[in-house]
Amino acid sequence: MAKVNYPRAAAISQKILRHVMIIFASLFLAGSAWADAAGDELAQRVHDRPDGKDATSALTMTLTEKGRGPRVRKIIIYRLDGKAGEVATLIRFTEPADIEGTGLLTLDLADGDSNQWIYLPAMERVRRIDSNRKGGRFVNSDYYYEDLRDRKVNMDAHRIIGRETVGGVTCEVLESVPVKPGNSVYTKRIIWIDPATMIPMRVDFFDKREDQPSKRLLVTKREKTQAYWTVLDSTLTDLGNEHQTRLTVEKILYDRRLPTRLFTTQVLEDESAEESYRP
Repeated sequence: MAKVNYPRAAAISQKILRHVMIIFASLFLAGSAWADAAGDELAQRVHDRPDGKDATSALTMTLTEKGRGPRVRKIIIYRLDGKAGEVATLIRFTEPADIEGTGLLTLDLADGDSNQWIYLPAMERVRRIDSNRKGGRFVNSDYYYEDLRDRKVNMDAHRIIGRETVGGVTCEVLESVPVKPGNSVYTKRIIWIDPATMIPMRVDFFDKREDQPSKRLLVTKREKTQAYWTVLDSTLTDLGNEHQTRLTVEKILYDRRLPTRLFTTQVLEDESAEESYRP
């Protein structure tokens, strides 16, 4: 049996350990240098864009896909900004009959965590959405449950990667990558931002391939309503199968002093409890 030279083996082990530590240190420094202060500032300005203390909107959702006629749905959305960055959102479908009454309640906490519940009239009960089901499609649309949550700026690393024109608007292009990969279904998002309004005019979502987005959001109409810049028409496209979800705002009202009791599972289950607040 060959004799083991323990001192030499230990020296080799230490060299390997130092090499591994150098690699980890270089990766950490590279990750820190990847983001930039200007990117963080821009992302924060987009997140903090004035949009009222609360909003109530009536929308039309149109789903289109190859080989099938468009499916049209009517929606009411209530939003309330709470203390320290908390956000509450209630979505209710009002038409057609096969989806009427279906609702989604999202409570976004200040620390970045989110709680979601869905109400399906056919089941006559409220069901909590698993926090890991970020990539589940909401009522067969192109929106994932994650897309309907308020994502805090510090959950991503941001950097400005250029300027490009979208729909005649010269935009700052921002790349955002999750700080912790497990807290998003996306590996990155590239966002084209109008610096005059802080509205994202286009968003490319990456979740399968680094070199090709899987979804794209395009804003085609925005206007000032009650002094707030508002997206009135947008389309989210699945780039794999070309399925589209278009959201058109028919009416929106800001700063109505919506009560916090509107954003509860009791109201989610009882459609009549929120009907008087519809625009």
